[in-house]
Amino acid sequence: MNIQIKSGALQQVLALASLVVLIVFFTISSSNFFQFSNIVGILLSTAVIGVLALGSTFVIITGGIDLSVGTVMTLSGVMTGVCITFWGLPVPVGILGGILTGALCGLLSGTAVAKMKIPPFIATLAMMMIAKGLALIISGAKPVYFNDAESFAEVSQGSVLGWLIPGLDIPNAVVIFFVAAIVGYLILSKTIIGRYNFALGSNEEATRLSGVNVSFWKIVIYTLTGAFTGLAGVMMASRLNSANPALGAGYELEAIAAVVIGGTSLSGGKGTIIGTVIGALIMSVLTNGLRILSVPQEWQTVVVGFVIILAVYADILRRRKA
Repeated sequence: MNIQIKSGALQQVLALASLVVLIVFFTISSSNFFQFSNIVGILLSTAVIGVLALGSTFVIITGGIDLSVGTVMTLSGVMTGVCITFWGLPVPVGILGGILTGALCGLLSGTAVAKMKIPPFIATLAMMMIAKGLALIISGAKPVYFNDAESFAEVSQGSVLGWLIPGLDIPNAVVIFFVAAIVGYLILSKTIIGRYNFALGSNEEATRLSGVNVSFWKIVIYTLTGAFTGLAGVMMASRLNSANPALGAGYELEAIAAVVIGGTSLSGGKGTIIGTVIGALIMSVLTNGLRILSVPQEWQTVVVGFVIILAVYADILRRRKA
């Protein structure tokens, strides 16, 4: 246990050091990087992917995977639009509807994995296709606009901090991301969900033999991931002031990459919310910095791919030493 704790702490330190190195490098390379407006832009671009990554952390710690978070995010945004625009429900009710949509999708994926014994890769791949199809069907394959609900845009685009502290115009989406990170940290480190989360990832069979209802807790964890995904869908819809049913593909890969870069082991049993936050920031800083340096989009993708390979290889080396 002490070896695992030290290994996890070392991984967080290395991830944080990598983030600092990237910031210093891009600051030296371009005077436009370390400006308040650009830093806010980096945080804003991190918010949605970051919340998706927070949810994915729970599932990956169990040794599973959720490939559906991108399209479930889209479906959640569409359902938020249906509640607010089509049904005329209050904005808070619409937000709750979007989050519950994500939680329901997570519940179904978790049930398929825990009860039907379908491998997580296949179960969540099927959910990805189901969510994508439902988003197109429900919306009529057209974007859902929130023009009649001006307050909804304030969920992500407004600035509570700017209202409280004049001049500190940080979008609400960034605040929501960090609040979600705090909630995720408390759940993972201070609750029975977190305890069983690590137990399932470390040794599921031993956890079952100790009397724990493995299927129930696995469903709970997938549902929790779905709730975070639903929140990301609400944030994305609010940021764009519309819910585009064609959006979402590829977001799951960025979320998983952020989790892995942050030190969560794909084999399960290890991971932290703080590491995931750092991983998401590394992804955003790297992409933003390369864009400022006028690196072509295709080469940006190549660089991020190499970073993911290095992160996974580092995890393999860490497990060998442990």
